[in-house]
Amino acid sequence: MQLELDLLKKENVVISASGGMDSSTLLLRALTEYKSVTAVSFDYGQKHRVELERAQELVDYLNENGHKVTYKQIKLDGLVELLDSALVDGGDDVPEGHYEEDNMKATVVPNRNKIFASITQAIALSIANRTNSTCDIALGIHAGDHDIYPDCRQEFRDADDAAFREGNWDAERVGYFTPYLKGNKFTILQDGEELCHKLNINFDEVYKRTNTSYKPYPSGNSDYKSASSVERIEAFILLGRQDPVQYEDETGEVSYYVARDYVKQILSGHAKLQFNEARTSNQIGISIK
Repeated sequence: MQLELDLLKKENVVISASGGMDSSTLLLRALTEYKSVTAVSFDYGQKHRVELERAQELVDYLNENGHKVTYKQIKLDGLVELLDSALVDGGDDVPEGHYEEDNMKATVVPNRNKIFASITQAIALSIANRTNSTCDIALGIHAGDHDIYPDCRQEFRDADDAAFREGNWDAERVGYFTPYLKGNKFTILQDGEELCHKLNINFDEVYKRTNTSYKPYPSGNSDYKSASSVERIEAFILLGRQDPVQYEDETGEVSYYVARDYVKQILSGHAKLQFNEARTSNQIGISIK
């Protein structure tokens, strides 16, 4: 049976693994869909560099459990000194709240996804040429990606792909794998739960090896007030599971329930978000109250 499933898998895939929840789930999905999986992470001077440690930890865990992933970290030395963003060393403080807030534009890193895309495309085309086969690029883009990030929009993706194909021989060997295009943070996490069962790995062991916080503490623990953390906790609330990462605030380590209650308070102030939560809660039959 397993041999038959392996024969149905596509050949090669490369994924930009940030160490966050979305790309980590995408990595699990890729393992079920492809014979050869390559993951790359980028060190561009981000304040939340702990995500790189988490990405390495997750790859190590997967390899130890029989799921082979080829992994490389790519250092973009010197770039941080030239970038203007709250997310990189030397930038302004990372704002708190939900992504609906206007001040979240401070978390945009200029042209970040274009930089990552160009390198990932080069790797994918090289793998395809080296193996005389094809290679897909796995993207964790989803319907919940926010308008404050122009390089998460489909128009950007289409234009970027057109430039790649115009500028490279044999570019037709490279395709895209976007399983979450119509999903959101919650449905991605829901898929992760199913994938852990399919791959015979532990859900908590996987997701404690991820970082979504843009304001992690020196200890490596996550904050729960930055927008990225709020969204992550919202997804766990909807799934009805406890987030296995350790949260912290100015008082020290706190339980998941402290973080959860803070996020519920934040969400209660957004009528649009309340509507979305209620709709999702009805779909999956749980209450987030």
